[in-house]
Amino acid sequence: MGRTPFPTPPSSNPAAPGARPAPAAAPLAAAPGARRETADRRTLVVGRGISVQGTVQDAERLVVEGTVEASMIHAAELSVAPGGVFRGEIEVEDAELAGTIDGTLTVRGNLTVRSTGRLIGKTKCRRLQVEDGGQITGHLEMITDGPGRPSLGEPLATSRPVTEPAESQAS
Repeated sequence: MGRTPFPTPPSSNPAAPGARPAPAAAPLAAAPGARRETADRRTLVVGRGISVQGTVQDAERLVVEGTVEASMIHAAELSVAPGGVFRGEIEVEDAELAGTIDGTLTVRGNLTVRSTGRLIGKTKCRRLQVEDGGQITGHLEMITDGPGRPSLGEPLATSRPVTEPAESQAS
């Protein structure tokens, strides 16, 4: 395995002969302008080759590199890595999809489907970005703002089924 689950503890006497400095901790969010709260959120990482089935509670950030099957999860952030699979129902603020989601996804903020991402099932989101190669198969509803805005459980007038892989509009 390429990484250790625990950081190397600092030496109690850094001036001791043969003592090595502790490696610098890598930030959780390396993107410029990333919010500091990301590092402070309760994060559950399901690593490659790991399969989790059941209920997830109190995770604010869910990172799926393996496989997760769950009935209903509420979280602030979802990230499905390439090769990762989420099956079930999840409601989040923001989601980034480079793997596969098969089920029901509700995103109250931004949904980004990367070029390797596959979205299968029913999806509701406020803002959608699909990279060239990203695939959406199923039912897509856009959550709209405005007077008389329907709640997340009601059908929206702007909904339409999507049955083909999404393609980039830029030529």
